[in-house]
Amino acid sequence: MNDTTPELVKRFAEGDTSAFTDLVERFQKRVYYLAFQMLGNHLDADEVVQESFVRIYGRRKELTNVTNFPSFLMRIATNYSIDLLRKRKGHSQMVDDSTALPGEVQMELSRKVRTPDEHFKNKVLMEEIRQALSTLPPRQKITALLHDVEGYSKTEIAEILDCPEATVRSNLHIARKKLKKILEKRLADKE
Repeated sequence: MNDTTPELVKRFAEGDTSAFTDLVERFQKRVYYLAFQMLGNHLDADEVVQESFVRIYGRRKELTNVTNFPSFLMRIATNYSIDLLRKRKGHSQMVDDSTALPGEVQMELSRKVRTPDEHFKNKVLMEEIRQALSTLPPRQKITALLHDVEGYSKTEIAEILDCPEATVRSNLHIARKKLKKILEKRLADKE
């Protein structure tokens, strides 16, 4: 698995199924994490991963024209996640217990926490953020997740969501403003 992503994509488009396996191994965690953040449960996140790669497999001939495979894949995963959210009619089922997070996410969070008190405060804050995110419309939610959690640039997000960069900036601004208002209210209510 030392090949670059473009090399793997080229090999896969030419019919090499082992290259597809390498692409799945390389990107499945990233797709899963994004889907989990969007949908709030493991079952739906697993479905998004599976369906995204099934769609990639079915469109392998088109991959010769794809210049940025990660963005192409994330667009497919994002659109499918949004479809699932719409099927639920905007009622996301957020996880109530942070122990349901994937193991590597829990480990990463625990590494950043130095004391039990800080750990408790971090857990409470993460739950508040998850709850606040669940109230956002799908496009604002995915924009905030892609930019602030996944670290994608606004240009990359515009490519993933197939929209103008100005729309990304607008959605991000509105999402952050709403999140700030929701979190300030929730945290003030708890004091």
